[in-house]
Amino acid sequence: MRFVDEAEIRVEAGDGGNGVASFRREKYIPLGGPDGGDAGDGGSVYLVATENVNTLVDFRYSSVFRAQRGQNGMSRNCTGKKGDDCFVPVPPGTIVYEATTGEKIGDLTTPGEKLLVAKGGFHGLGNTRFKSSINRAPQQTSKGSPGEHRILQLELMVIADVGLLGMPNAGKSSLITAVSSARPKIADYPFTTLHPNLGVVSVDDLRSFVIADIPGVIEGAAEGAGLGLQFLKHLSRTGLLLHMVDVAPYESDETPVTAAEKIIHEVEKWSDDLAEKPRWLVLNKIDNVPEDEVDAHCQAIVDALDWTGPVFKISALRRQGTQALMYAIMDFLEQQKAEQKQQQQELHREPF
Repeated sequence: MRFVDEAEIRVEAGDGGNGVASFRREKYIPLGGPDGGDAGDGGSVYLVATENVNTLVDFRYSSVFRAQRGQNGMSRNCTGKKGDDCFVPVPPGTIVYEATTGEKIGDLTTPGEKLLVAKGGFHGLGNTRFKSSINRAPQQTSKGSPGEHRILQLELMVIADVGLLGMPNAGKSSLITAVSSARPKIADYPFTTLHPNLGVVSVDDLRSFVIADIPGVIEGAAEGAGLGLQFLKHLSRTGLLLHMVDVAPYESDETPVTAAEKIIHEVEKWSDDLAEKPRWLVLNKIDNVPEDEVDAHCQAIVDALDWTGPVFKISALRRQGTQALMYAIMDFLEQQKAEQKQQQQELHREPF
């Protein structure tokens, strides 16, 4: 399935039905009076985060969604039926904007979460509503109000705990293949990955996390070069970034240090929030370095980068060091969630 992370749709809520003017006409009941009923409200349009939807591609073929109009009022004080609401399934992680103003309307992150994006029109009133002591036979009614019409911009940010960051061919797809059931395309040329891939990493029973692989970032990505600008935003929801570096690039003029520095520079230009996220250095493809030189070679890279955070040496292709990395990630995420939970409890704790 083709991955689409942006779409524009039009939503149209149903108009409210019109009230009716009617009078009771029955044998032996003279001067029956007004009996025109109210109409029904128009249906509204909701976006619903749905677990089995993972892309916005369907909106390329169906982009207009309409709720039902409210039924008109009827005689004998019968109220018209409310128009059926329209529920539009979207993948979790969808952010909704008003296309004309750019205003953010909402963010759907949890499966089952609903967002009202177009409210149905209010029902019209029948002539019974206008009866009074001085107006026993009112002819007036009111029409239903129109439903809201909107053009929406949908933007999908994949929801993952861990994001993989690195130059093309750094081995990100190989790592996600080694540690999860995801099977992204792997080849020996740049930009093999053309859209984000998600994989679920099961560390132990009931212990798992989601890892995201995005297309490789190149110099100038923050200004739109390559595919980086389009997909860097997907890393903003992650709790941890793995900065992958090829320790022995094949037929490349760049050294591991210059490649890593370019990535760091692009991330800082893209977003301060993204640059401040926890980031671990993962030195990949150590199987391409003589075994007795691995430690010294990797230490030279760490020293040149002046890196102070965690460092892991792996071979994703041979699955060397990957298990230890996954356990370390799981422990970090659990600690992170525990700290967030404690902070929320302290915020909600009542003062003495």
